[in-house]
Amino acid sequence: MNNQPASGSFILPSRGRDVAGLAGRWILGGVFIYMGLTKALHPVDFLKVLRQYEMVESHVLLNLIAAALPWFEVLCGLFLLAGIAVRGSALLLLGMLIPFTLVVLKRALAIHAAKAIPFCAISFDCGCGGGAVVICHKLLENSLLILLSLLLLTVRANRLSLRYDLLKSGQPVGK
Repeated sequence: MNNQPASGSFILPSRGRDVAGLAGRWILGGVFIYMGLTKALHPVDFLKVLRQYEMVESHVLLNLIAAALPWFEVLCGLFLLAGIAVRGSALLLLGMLIPFTLVVLKRALAIHAAKAIPFCAISFDCGCGGGAVVICHKLLENSLLILLSLLLLTVRANRLSLRYDLLKSGQPVGK
């Protein structure tokens, strides 16, 4: 069986898409459930870390973000584990990961400039739920999470999801 179309781009076989989609969903979902629960169970600590980024002037809005964001992460993680709204959840997580990664990078660059220490020696609590992290490790981790989110946006892997089980009537969706 030839997996190369005329354009030269590689097409992942159906079983490979299912395995890649399932692994991506479970990894990304598990990470966000863990991070969300860690923040939700320690809301004051999370609020203090958020305050350090000075992104929001309003205390009411900052409190709302600190209260809602962890549960939103948990919900997206649960959706990914179950295979419900996978693309939407992946897109929403991308919408959180990219700006958050840029804010963490900006803070690390400011620390690097202020203290004149090697960039990869910088360590601080970024608010991700894991305590103090080495910045190079955190940026690599976030980059991998971004790539997983992009994978879930592009790979259609329906067979191992609740959504697929609900739509098994034999009728193609959208046709």
